[in-house]
Parts: sequence; structure tokens; C-alpha cells
Amino acid sequence: MGSSTLALVGVTGGAGTTRTAVEVAATLARADRSVAVFDAAFATQGLATFVEGRIDADVTAVATGDAALSEALYDWDIDAPGRVALCPAHAPFERLARAKAPESARLFETAIADAAERFDRVVLDVPPVAANQSVAALAAARCRALVVPATRRGTDLLPRQRGRLRDVDAPADAVVATRTDADGAHTVSDADYSIPAAAPDARIPTALDPESALAPAVAAATEGLLDADLDLSFPEPGLFDRFRDG
Repeated sequence: MGSSTLALVGVTGGAGTTRTAVEVAATLARADRSVAVFDAAFATQGLATFVEGRIDADVTAVATGDAALSEALYDWDIDAPGRVALCPAHAPFERLARAKAPESARLFETAIADAAERFDRVVLDVPPVAANQSVAALAAARCRALVVPATRRGTDLLPRQRGRLRDVDAPADAVVATRTDADGAHTVSDADYSIPAAAPDARIPTALDPESALAPAVAAATEGLLDADLDLSFPEPGLFDRFRDG
């Protein structure tokens, strides 16, 4: 299980963790991999915005034992040879509260392990660590990356989240900076990977466009974080190597 599972952990709300998770998933699908994306941010429920149509069973229903994992996975219809299945949070407050209980966290971790048996990769969208389901997601992951926006607030909060991950015995393996720019005005000095802002349309993964600046950056981060060779090509020679080598 662990070798195929990546937890992306926001250092603050609005860090771009959900967007990074779906861009990583789209990149894996472009490389003909199957990937499941879990929303561990039960309160903000950001992954649900990428699901077309009605959401009945969700990740909180799986965590509370009210639904099977297969009922809460929604295929994402994107133009890529691989498969992306989203497991969003979309629930009333009563179930959200139950889903944060310790016994629900254990069921959540079991569901992640189940998905790792069914899919090539599993990506976890994790909020700043403050609840049981976040700790469960960290425990289930082989690789844990802190997602930090290239802002003063992001860099200020990075040490706190690093410490929190160490406190729960799940230290961060890498730092991914989001919303960076090419001229260096917005960067994070401690970042292992840097990803520029995505296109404004929230439903379409920018990483599917090999000519975008984001696509090679996400591919480099995905390969490094998951120790994978995706064999993706980009039109500008050397562009991928620049992102991969930092």
C-alpha cells in the first residue's frame, strides 16, 4: 500500500492542496496510470467541485461505515488514457462530526489501503493537521509532502506544520511550493518542487496541456514524490529537466 500513496498536506487553508492533488492525478492519468484521489479535508470539501453530477455516498460515509468505498468513487472524465477516481467529501454536519471520530479514522485508513490495492497510485488531499482523519491519511502514506503557497503567510506557517507532522510521527518528505513564478518574485526557498498557478477553469486540469508551464512542473514533482518514471514528453527541450533538477 504505502509505496503507491502520496499525502499532500496544506500548511494553511487555501494553499492550493486540492488543486495540486488533482493536477498530480491528471498527470498520472496522462501517463496511463490509474489513480484514486481522497479528500481528507472534510470541512472544506474542495474535491467535490471536480465531480460532475450528484454525489450520494462520499468519503465521510465510507469512514463512518455507511457506504462501501466503491460507492464513493466517481470517475473523472478527462482527456487522458489513465483513470482518475475521486472520493470527495460532501456531507451534512452530523456525518462530518461522526467521520472525525477515532473509529472513523481507522475505517478511513482501511479505505485508503483498499484503494491502494485497486489503483496504481493513491493521492490524499490533506488539510493542515488538526483532526483524526488527517493523522490517518498521514499514517497511510508512503510519501508526505507539505504544500506551501509562495506567500509570506505560507513560508511563516511552514515550520509549524513540519513540527506537527513530526509530532504525529509522520514527518514530511518534501515541500511543494505553489503559485510560484518564473521571474523568482514568488518562491519558497525551502521547496523541493515549485509549481506555478493553474489555469482559472477549476474543472479542467492544466497538467493535461503539455505546452503549459504547469505541466512539466507537476510531472517533475510527481515523478520525484512517487519515485516513478512517467515517460512524459513536453514540447520545449530541456523544460522538464529544469523542473526535475530544481
